[in-house]
Amino acid sequence: MKGNDTIQLLESERSRRLMAVLYGEEAVLENIERYQSLVMNFHKKFPEEDVMLFSSPGRTEISGNHTDHNHGKVLAGSINLDCIGAAAKNNSRKVNIVSETFNQSFVIDLDDLSPSDKKAGTIDLVKGLLQGFLEAGYEIGGFNAYITSNVISAAGVSSSASFEMLLCSILNTFFNKGRLDTVAYAHIGKFSENVYWDKASGLLDQMACAVGGLIAIDFKDPKAPVVEKIDFDFGSQNHSLIIVNTGKGHADLSGDYSSIPAEMKKVAGFFGKEVCADITEQEVIDNMEEVRAFAGDRSVLRALHFFEENKRVEAEITALKENRFEDFLKNITASGDSSWKWLQNCFTNTSYQEQGITIALALTELFLAEKKKGACRIHGGGFAGVIMTMLPNELVDEYISYIEKAMGQGNAYRMSIRPYGAICFNERMNR
Repeated sequence: MKGNDTIQLLESERSRRLMAVLYGEEAVLENIERYQSLVMNFHKKFPEEDVMLFSSPGRTEISGNHTDHNHGKVLAGSINLDCIGAAAKNNSRKVNIVSETFNQSFVIDLDDLSPSDKKAGTIDLVKGLLQGFLEAGYEIGGFNAYITSNVISAAGVSSSASFEMLLCSILNTFFNKGRLDTVAYAHIGKFSENVYWDKASGLLDQMACAVGGLIAIDFKDPKAPVVEKIDFDFGSQNHSLIIVNTGKGHADLSGDYSSIPAEMKKVAGFFGKEVCADITEQEVIDNMEEVRAFAGDRSVLRALHFFEENKRVEAEITALKENRFEDFLKNITASGDSSWKWLQNCFTNTSYQEQGITIALALTELFLAEKKKGACRIHGGGFAGVIMTMLPNELVDEYISYIEKAMGQGNAYRMSIRPYGAICFNERMNR
């Protein structure tokens, strides 16, 4: 579809209905303008081509903090912040990408997909995705893409996975007749990060961005995770999800992050198993003295968090299915308490006077106690970064003003759960 036709299509009733589903009724006009600007910028760079539109959301972790790497359970959701792209096949062996958000423009030769020596950055990530398609038996080809994103970087909402899943949607639509499912997308994104970034990431971020809506994931078999879409109208509860960015820690946190899966696995190792999903909580309790001596006390506490967090995910899913929203919120708070006390990922021991996460949680807990409503928890990897709060809509503005007074202006983001993951906008609009 030519540029002018696409710009007019974005103003159609079909487009407006999809925009309302993706972003909320109040944000339809601004997103129509956002997409129209995207199309115009694409045609400034690639003037003669037909264009299709794509969208891939960021994600939020609702519950299941640090469980996926030990093959546990997670409840996650796609959010109304997304990475969007205008793209067209170019009938060449070249992939041309312009990233407006990060002020990047680069070309990849499909005949040279080897990673760079540094194994970092966007070019390596895209090469990894392309190679991942080939290794999984799928097709690739040349295309041009102009991409922009409002998924907050470094805030635990997976801006990189959103970008990855957008490109998977483009490659699936253009060269594979839509035959990949969203699990295949996630595995290709994981392959790219594992092999082309040397990053030992799991499937959580990619799955949540690709599938869309509220989803439960059981990673018992990580090669074939069980994904269940939870049919729950989050918007009907008159609540918003707020992400509060508490700031990046100054300490090197890589050791803190890697210690969590390693310590959980050490507890499993006492029983001759690789991960905590292969043992039971009762086995740990029945052998407590020996496990403590073998693995250490913090390792045991982290393993206990794993078992209890899995139970909470199950309880939250049941609560949502039975429309017990208050019970759902109570389990979110319980998840946060466990992360603080048992998992111990709210601050680093190497820099214990730097506790942005715990300050934000403490202030939020005071606010929630006064209002007698809502829930909060750490969000993502921890040690520094972000927390998540769920509040009735009538309290959101007051809370944002309250928390930003301590954490700084512009550090609280109001979000909602959107029902679709990575999509071709044109195809979804025509369904």
